[in-house]
Amino acid sequence: MIRLAFLASNNGSSLRAIVAAIEAGDLTAEPVLAVSNKKGAPALDFASAHGIATKVIPTLPDADAADARLAMALTETRINLVILSGYLRKLGPRTLATFKGRILNIHPALLPAHGGAGMYGRRVHEAVIAAGDTRSGASVHLVDDEYDHGRVIAQVEFVVLPGETSESLEARVMAAEPKLLVDTLARIARGELRLEATQS
Repeated sequence: MIRLAFLASNNGSSLRAIVAAIEAGDLTAEPVLAVSNKKGAPALDFASAHGIATKVIPTLPDADAADARLAMALTETRINLVILSGYLRKLGPRTLATFKGRILNIHPALLPAHGGAGMYGRRVHEAVIAAGDTRSGASVHLVDDEYDHGRVIAQVEFVVLPGETSESLEARVMAAEPKLLVDTLARIARGELRLEATQS
């Protein structure tokens, strides 16, 4: 049974999708902890309502201390995988080292295209449209010390339609992301996808 922690700054859409899949019996995993850098994050209320422990670890003003607290919290709860669910802060070196190859994020584009600092939400889809890309989708990737840089382990891809807008593309990608993430976690849980084998 894989034990999951979630890091969320706001709504925590990935957290919600994964918990729904677990509760429906579509994913064998245990959601153990939800951490936010914001005290009022709706993701924390959702987690509490579903029996998941919560913790607030502000990253300001001392990012190093926050990194140490986060790494300790994840270690103490014996987490196997960490899922970034709209966590809008860069992870610190201690957390990254302790959980190397075990932190996952989903990005709303076909990485390595349209990733990097500041590339999140509708900005990504605006960039896809502006570039004239004919295909887009979403990518599940391992997290390292650069934004959207870690190795891609799963993708869903589809055609950018004629006349597509950033709004319509965003809606289609958002609709595809939950299944991609849940399917990826299910493959990990079944032993079909071994994260250590994807490390360089």
